[in-house]
Amino acid sequence: MSEPSESATWRLLGLELALDEPEARLRERAANVLGLDAGELRGFRIARKALDMRRRGGARRLRFVCHVDVVVDAACRSRGLARAEKAGRARRAPKLGTIEVSGRRRRGHVVVVGAGPAGLFAALVLARNGVRVTLLERGPAVLERSRAVARFHRSREVDPERNLLFGEGGAGTYSDGKIYTRVDDPLEVLLLEELIACGAPAAIAYDSLAHIGTDRLHRILPTFRQRLEALGVVFRFDTRVESLLLADGRVVAVRSAGGEIGCDALVLAVGHSARDTWARLAEQGVPFEPKPFQLGLRIEHPQELIDRGRYGAAAPLLGAASYNLTCKAGDGLPAGYSFCMCPGGRIVPSINEPGLLCTNGMSNSTHSSGWASAAIVTTLGPSEFGAGAFDGVAFQRGLEARFFEAGGGDYTAPAQTAADFLAGRASATAAGGAAVRRSTWPFGVAPGRLDQLLPELATRAIRRALAAFDRRLPGFAGDAGLLVGLESRSSGSVRIPRDRFSRRVTGFTNLYPVGEGAGYAGGIMSAALDGANAALALVTSDDGP
Repeated sequence: MSEPSESATWRLLGLELALDEPEARLRERAANVLGLDAGELRGFRIARKALDMRRRGGARRLRFVCHVDVVVDAACRSRGLARAEKAGRARRAPKLGTIEVSGRRRRGHVVVVGAGPAGLFAALVLARNGVRVTLLERGPAVLERSRAVARFHRSREVDPERNLLFGEGGAGTYSDGKIYTRVDDPLEVLLLEELIACGAPAAIAYDSLAHIGTDRLHRILPTFRQRLEALGVVFRFDTRVESLLLADGRVVAVRSAGGEIGCDALVLAVGHSARDTWARLAEQGVPFEPKPFQLGLRIEHPQELIDRGRYGAAAPLLGAASYNLTCKAGDGLPAGYSFCMCPGGRIVPSINEPGLLCTNGMSNSTHSSGWASAAIVTTLGPSEFGAGAFDGVAFQRGLEARFFEAGGGDYTAPAQTAADFLAGRASATAAGGAAVRRSTWPFGVAPGRLDQLLPELATRAIRRALAAFDRRLPGFAGDAGLLVGLESRSSGSVRIPRDRFSRRVTGFTNLYPVGEGAGYAGGIMSAALDGANAALALVTSDDGP
């Protein structure tokens, strides 16, 4: 929403909307708060819309609570606005950021490694500021990537370069597809508007639980690529970076099987599973350090159980319910929480190395699978896995191999009911009674002692969390909840140290690590913002390209 001259933008907080009311009513309500006619508003935009499920007096009245931005004449000081401002219900709207730097057009060449959200939005910012960009991605474009994933599901033969982790869009292409973050960044609205221009629903700009869906992402990504190509960005898929060519603390070229590509700067956006790339970079002097990461299991419930627990009788009006549950640290145990919750979704394999097993979740825009899944994770740090830069990687690999073998060595996943996990007992097998029910995991599940396969600290923390979550959502930790493991790549286990302001790697003058693989993001939107902000730092630097 552009702001006209001699105008002011105010953010009005806490406007209510009934579950069955259209969003168009908000404009009229905003005008009523200000004591104006709706026609006197020079601009209007929903800034945030969230479902309020709080209980009052023991009862719960579900409704939407919205914040809106309104543009009025700069001289407007109506009684309604004065009252709202005094009551804390109105304040000046925050200014939006910009990705185009006035007067700083660049003419150099930047190589971006990785076509996930961090790399794509870094490329967008650079190209919009006149920088020539070549974007290298070790995996294929999204159409061929989908074919490779289908082949894996049929054959159970892993392709290390074409999978749910590598390829156009990064790991987020086959994930929950949520486009929200807990950070407050001036660029967020601009990046969301770029996705909307590529075909994402307009509601992602304000929905507190904004979700695109894996199916829509597969249509949006080619459009995004075309927009970048129109800005001059050159894509090279199936191109894995093998090494860097260095001179006096600068990256002067990147090497791949196809040869060398010279550059004035390098944006490194390789993702949280590029373990082989990390090792090669470390050999060349790029610094790495260990960081805490999330570890746990996937849990799957009938969607109706979650709908009933969250929405009650209002479920038909609200569709598939999601949840965001946290159990604070205590009793000598780390916190436990849900992550990557996929309403009406399914469990998918985050696998790029043979002989390892790791789960993730995804959901389409229709949320129609009939199953709700989420990761239930805790956080482990160097005190649990070691202080070496890649000790966390070795720890993850060991657990992923352990779960692979526990499932039978063919990507069948070990599974255990939540009730049995809490009780510390094996789930029933077909021979002994009711079998562990089927899962959306594409390779099938087999009974396993997940409580014994996990590190003891993680098992205890997740047990404590499950018990707490069951008190909030009855039945969550019962027999209807099926735990499937392992979930070990919710976040990366390493960080590449960089300067806080320049965002350059320590000891390098033109190397910019970004996103989850560099240790600075934990989801689609936070990675996109990190890539965009690093690109802005590059463009505005005195010695940039």
